Amino acid sequence: MPQPNHAARWGNDPRQAAPGAAEEAARMDAVRRYDILDTPPNGAYDRVAAMAARLFKVPVATVTIVDEDRIWFKATHGLDGVSEISREPGLCGSAVLADDTLVIRDTLADPVACRNGLVTGPMGVRFYAAAPIVTHDGHRLGTVNILDVKPRSVTEEDTRTLADLAAIVLDELELRLAALNSLRAEQERRREQEEARARAEADKASVEAFAATLQRTLLPPALPAISGMELSCHYATASPRHVGGDFYDVFPLDGGRWAFFLGDVCGKGPEAAAVTSLTRYTLRAAALIDPDPDTVLHALNSALLLDPAVGTRYCTAVFGILTPATQGCFTVTVATGGHPPLYHVRNHAARRLADPVHPKGGMLIGALPEARFACQTFTLAPGEALLLYTDGLTEARAQDGTMIGEDGLARFLTGRTRPASATALIEDTVELIDTLPQGADDDVALLALSIPAPGPAADNVTPTAHTTAPTGPQPKSRP
Repeated sequence: MPQPNHAARWGNDPRQAAPGAAEEAARMDAVRRYDILDTPPNGAYDRVAAMAARLFKVPVATVTIVDEDRIWFKATHGLDGVSEISREPGLCGSAVLADDTLVIRDTLADPVACRNGLVTGPMGVRFYAAAPIVTHDGHRLGTVNILDVKPRSVTEEDTRTLADLAAIVLDELELRLAALNSLRAEQERRREQEEARARAEADKASVEAFAATLQRTLLPPALPAISGMELSCHYATASPRHVGGDFYDVFPLDGGRWAFFLGDVCGKGPEAAAVTSLTRYTLRAAALIDPDPDTVLHALNSALLLDPAVGTRYCTAVFGILTPATQGCFTVTVATGGHPPLYHVRNHAARRLADPVHPKGGMLIGALPEARFACQTFTLAPGEALLLYTDGLTEARAQDGTMIGEDGLARFLTGRTRPASATALIEDTVELIDTLPQGADDDVALLALSIPAPGPAADNVTPTAHTTAPTGPQPKSRP
């Protein structure tokens, strides 16, 4: 297939002149409108950079915003310790001025890119491709970039995929802008309506009650009782005024099997709630037709892409099947789509182990038609447990401002001394959240499944289901 030809550059390349002062001023007004520069890390943009690196099999991928005299990195994958670089021509500085995806197959053969610091410096970039992040009114805010240290070729389909990722970034920026505008409008209304404070407080309580009522319709009223297994869960929204986008469920299939899932819809509010509802019922319906986890996630991907009401929202999810096996064990088959790893918690030789279950290759659900998902099968034995969670847990920040992260969660789980039961896992994890200075900044959903260890207690085990979910305006509590 012929390679895309996007050779126009800004700077010393005479094929494209620098933008006029009025055009650049309008572009910078658009950048400031989104108020994104120098904001803290955000998991949504980090996932886009990570997904770009996986899709194109490159060592470095970034999401950048182009300021007046610098390139600022909103998200990086494979480029640790770099937050910004100068705005020099050849790479990002040129890509932000292009109307389409910019591809430089060999930077040393390019008359402008060969002088860029990322090419001549220690990083030694030899391949660069970028899709501009273009607003609906035509302003280019920045780029989604992929870089390699060796020359490469790309196809027209590759450039379209990179452009799709840039469109996802713009959708995230639009959601954030809408939230900021809503917040600013609310602040202005409160200043103007100080005399109606009592009514505003009553309205706030009504909104919280409505959000809690709507949230309850998106979650199972109670977990089922599964013979020989203990289940426990926890759900908390970041704000009582917002309907969360996290979801989970456990339900029976034929042949004594059970299905379970947990996931996270992009965004919050009524629109996210609608997608959450569609996601939950699609997963249930698809599993009744064919419970194969990979097939179920493909069905959900198609449903999200085909429903015009969903727009560009996507989700991450884990879907699994529990099959009773011998000696009190269960065979577990899980498929993941863009979701953090599960943890298989067990005790071995007087040590607590927390092994990640993270099939490689699972992509975001509802983002791309050609999305692929990954499966893994393992055994859950007596005395072992499985913990599922949404990224509100791992993105919560400790006292020093660093995120807990997947490694931090694994260390926490291995350091606990209580038996590996579902109830203990949920209680310990909620205790971890409660000890953080700011708690969790995002919604958190937790689901744990365990099999009691052999012994007298296991012989008389009564299946239990512990559910902690918001029932109305109230402070955060432990399960």
